[in-house]
Parts: sequence; structure tokens; C-alpha cells
Amino acid sequence: MLHWKSKLRNPIAGAAMVLFVTAMVSFSQENSTTQQLRLDIPHSSNPFGTYTPTHVPEPNLANSPRIDGLIQDGKLYLSLHDAIVLALENNLDIAIARFNIPIAETDIERTKAGGFFRGVDTGVVQNTPGAGVGGVGTGAAGAGAGGGAGGTSSGAGGAGAGSSGLVQSTLGTGTLVNSYDPLITGTFSLEHYTQPLSNLRLYGVPSFQLNTFIGNAKYMQSFSTGTTVEFRFQNNRSATNSIFTNLSPQLDSYYNFEIIQPLLAGFGFLPNLRYLMIAKNNRKITDASFKDQIITSISQIENMYWDLVSAYDDEQVKERSLDFAQQTFESDKKQLELQAIPQMDVLKAEGEVARSKQDMTIAKTTLLFQELLLKNALTKNLDDPMLAAMPIVPTTSMRLQDDAAEPPLEQMVAEAMQNRPELYESALDLENRKITRKSAENALLPSLALEGYYGGTGLAGQLNPAFGGTNASTVGKDWPGAVSSAFNNSSPDYLVGLQLQIPLRNRVAKADQYRSELEYRQAELRAQQLKKQIQIDVTNAAYALEQKRARVEAAGQSRDLAEKTFEITQQEQKLGAGSSYQTLSAQHDLSVAESALVAAETDYEKSRVELNRVIGATLDLNHISIADARTGVVQQP
Repeated sequence: MLHWKSKLRNPIAGAAMVLFVTAMVSFSQENSTTQQLRLDIPHSSNPFGTYTPTHVPEPNLANSPRIDGLIQDGKLYLSLHDAIVLALENNLDIAIARFNIPIAETDIERTKAGGFFRGVDTGVVQNTPGAGVGGVGTGAAGAGAGGGAGGTSSGAGGAGAGSSGLVQSTLGTGTLVNSYDPLITGTFSLEHYTQPLSNLRLYGVPSFQLNTFIGNAKYMQSFSTGTTVEFRFQNNRSATNSIFTNLSPQLDSYYNFEIIQPLLAGFGFLPNLRYLMIAKNNRKITDASFKDQIITSISQIENMYWDLVSAYDDEQVKERSLDFAQQTFESDKKQLELQAIPQMDVLKAEGEVARSKQDMTIAKTTLLFQELLLKNALTKNLDDPMLAAMPIVPTTSMRLQDDAAEPPLEQMVAEAMQNRPELYESALDLENRKITRKSAENALLPSLALEGYYGGTGLAGQLNPAFGGTNASTVGKDWPGAVSSAFNNSSPDYLVGLQLQIPLRNRVAKADQYRSELEYRQAELRAQQLKKQIQIDVTNAAYALEQKRARVEAAGQSRDLAEKTFEITQQEQKLGAGSSYQTLSAQHDLSVAESALVAAETDYEKSRVELNRVIGATLDLNHISIADARTGVVQQP
């Protein structure tokens, strides 16, 4: 304490101590608020690197080498796990969403300096054609800007209406936040001025000449307490030909150290750090949104994979049906030559071949299109014509899981409430709105600021021989002398005062404060609605899975009955009790039943994908690491 008092005896040292303490308190508060978040913007040891642009490298559009290891004999052998891993490395929806993370980090860097946050996107990119993913709308309103098309960023945060019917126009409302980055300004000028005179009484010369040099500098910085400090250092050198000037050249030096501290509106850490707090919450929202993106994209890839498996299996069913129809047709033609069957049976067999060829064409083109969709989703480009035309052989089969293994509905709902990223985003959105409420309340207060400054003036110069005076001996002769006399407290300049502004109606601030309250309450209702919607989604997905299971079981029984009917009809034909047309009809019914079973199994698998998505279990069940998804390099073999 004694040391502190001794420092304050010198006004300059005391002002420096106040500046140091203010800076330390602000730095400590900022660090505790940032929670050790850092911005991964590359910095250079070059001090001028701050004033040069930072460039982002062009996207790597080459497919990951993993895909080459899955090619054998000109075919791409693909398991469901392989498809998921390839999507994490190559899918462009995920690659686009990956940019939102560093974009959110730039807001943190910006708001650390006192700048207004620009907002982040919370949308999910679904530009990859293929199986869509349903469910609750993604993203939390109030996280900043409304998302652009396909989950890209657009607009300034906090402007306009939010998503899901929520308004977020007051986000970040409050008092003005000054820049926390130090600012140095300087003014340096050299002027020669000449003025013709009509008489000699003013300056003693017929033509007045004045040479002036000005060198001024100012340091200014604000802190998260609302404190603003300024240090001014002004210097002036003037030389004249007037015989009435005592000093020529005359050197003037002046310094001033000023501190302004708001006491009502704008006082404290929350009003001055609200942008930074919101930016950090938005960064967390971006993380949750990216997790939602991975869940959505992987669910889409799973759906597309099962569509491919369905098309692949159905193409095989149609191929077996066509082979049998052609074999029957060739057999019937031989029997017709032997006059063992009527010509009508041959015509019916030929008609069945034509119908089977049509079904085969549809199944084959459907398979080719599903292959194209999946390859598009799993690659960054399809420039290689061999890869574009390469057939895919799915190696993961559909399977009906044990009904007893399904957890109770209440457990699935509880898991969804814990895992769904939308709820986490909604909670962070409410936190942002709460920050806005408090800063809007602070902005209602009158503006009262404590102001204080201390300065000094110095003078120096050479005696003007034409003047003939002698009092110049009391001042210094050169610029160091002027500076010394300014800082030796011989000519002090100090002030302590209050600046008060009282808005008599205060309608703008009052309207913003009330609006922020309304938006907060509106968001609370939306959060409750989101919880209810998730509960409905989980229930609907669980019931849908149960229905699709029953459909698979029924389709399996129908297929078994059609297979037995076909076998019996074949046996009857061999014994002479049935015709080839009856056998063809039975085989056609078997083909239809097998296709129906394939479709039922596909719907069942896609229902399971949707159930895993709505309860938030997609990542865990597929062993997906968010860290790998962020880098786009999966460490799994």
C-alpha cells in the first residue's frame, strides 16, 4: 500500500499505474470469458503481418486414396462402413459445412477487439442428390445471421428475423462498444506561409513569412471495463521573420493523459464483452450444428446405400426371372416342333419374355442411377470416366434385428433429449438472448462518465535578434528543453469532472429492451416446442420401425409361399399335370414377392436409420469421430 501511494505522488506514474491495473483486470476477465478458445489464424513473426491478408488455400478436389483400395476386377466393392468413411473424407456437403467452424472462430477474434459479431450459420447442407433426411428443423435461431442457401453464411448477425418463426433482431443490443485494439495516430506537417502586408505596424515587415512544423501523436485504447484511455503528445515549431516575435524559432510541447470511465450505462464487463460472449456461444452452436451435419449426411449416405442394395438385389431378381422366362420359351419352341404343346403356350411364353425384359431394363437402369448417386455422394469429383462407369457391388446385407433388443420408448426419448444437437443449440441461443436482455437493461440507464486528465505544457526557442528582448533566457533553447519543461510539472493542466446525459423519454432504448424481453420469451416457448417435437419424432420413428418389421415378416412369408407354389407348379409340369404357362405365372408371382421383400427390407433399414438419427445415436453406432470429420481424414483402416 505504501508503494502504491508513493507512485501516485507523480501524476504521470499514477496514470500509468491506473492504465496497467485496468489492462490487467480487463485481460483477466476476457481470458475467463473466452474459456481458452483460440483462433487458428496463422500469424507471422513479421510485425507487418498484421497488415497483410491471410489467404485460404484452394479446396482439394482430389478423391481420397481410400477409394482405390476398394476396387477389384474393375468393380467397386463397398460395405456400409466403407461408404460412411468415404463420405467423411469426400462428401462435399460435409466439406462445405466444415468451413463454418473457422468462420465462427473469426467472430471470436473480431469480438475480442470489440467488434460486432457477424453471426454464424446453423443450417444443414443437403445439396447431395439422393435420399433426403426428415425431422425437426436444424439450427438454433438467434445464433447470428440467418443461414444462406445450403447452410452457408450470409448477412450480419442479429439482423432481421430468425428461423422457425423466431425474431432475433435485438441480438447484441446495448451501449456502444469501443475498440479494444490500441490505436496510434500521428499528424506530421511542414508549412511555409507568406502574407503581404499593407503596413508595418502588425509584424514590422512588409511581407510576413511563417514556417511551421507540426508533429502530433496520440495513443488510444479501450478496455472491457468500459474504460477508455488516451495519451496525446503535441509538438509545434514555428519560425517567423517578424521583428515583434520574442522567440524564433519557437518550440511548443504539450502532453495530456486522459481516462474516461462510464459509471451507469456501459459500466461493467457484460455490456462491454457481450459481443465476445455471444461469439463464443455461437462457436459452440457451430460445433453442435456441425455434429448435426454429420448425423444428417451419414443418415443420407446410409439411406442411399440401402437404396443401392435394394436396386442391386431387385436387379438380380429380375435377371433370374428373365433367365427362367427365356429358358421356358426355348423349351416351349422345341416342344412345339414336336407338336407336344399348342402354339398358344409358346406365344404366352414369348409374351412373358418381353415383360421380363422390360422389368429387367427398369431394374438395371435404376441400379445404374443409384450407383451414380452413391458415387457422387462419396467422391469430390467424377472426372475419371472409369470410376464414373464402374459398377458397385454392395457387401453389406440387410438383416432383421431382434425385436427384443430394442430399448423401451421412454429410454429412447431420454436418449434423444440428451444427444440431439438441436436442444444444445437452443440452450445456447437462450443464453445469447439472456446476455442481450441484460445489456439492453443496462442501456436504459443515463450516461454518466467520470473523466480525468493530467497534462503539461513546455516552451523553448532561440532569441529573436530583431526583437532585442532578454526574457528568452527563462526557457530552453531546443526541442528537448521544451519536452523537459512539459513533463517537469512546472505548467500543469489537470481536470476531474463528470459527463452526464439523460434522455428524457428514452423511447429507443426502452423499445429495444422490451423487444429483447419478448424475443427471449418467444425463444423459451420454441425450446419447449422443440422438446415436444423431438418426443413426437422418436415415437413416430419407433412405431414406423415396428410397422416396417411387420411388413418384412409378411413379405417374407409371401415370398416363401410363392416359392413353394412355384416348386409345386414345376413338379406338376414335370408330371404332365400342368402347363409351362402356369409355371411361368408362378415364377412371375415369385419374382414379384421377392421384389416386395427387397422393398420391405429397404424400408425397414431406412426406418432404423431414421430412428438412430432422431435419438442421436448415429455417430456412436457407426463409430464416427467428430475430430476425423472436422479434418476430413479418417484414421480407421
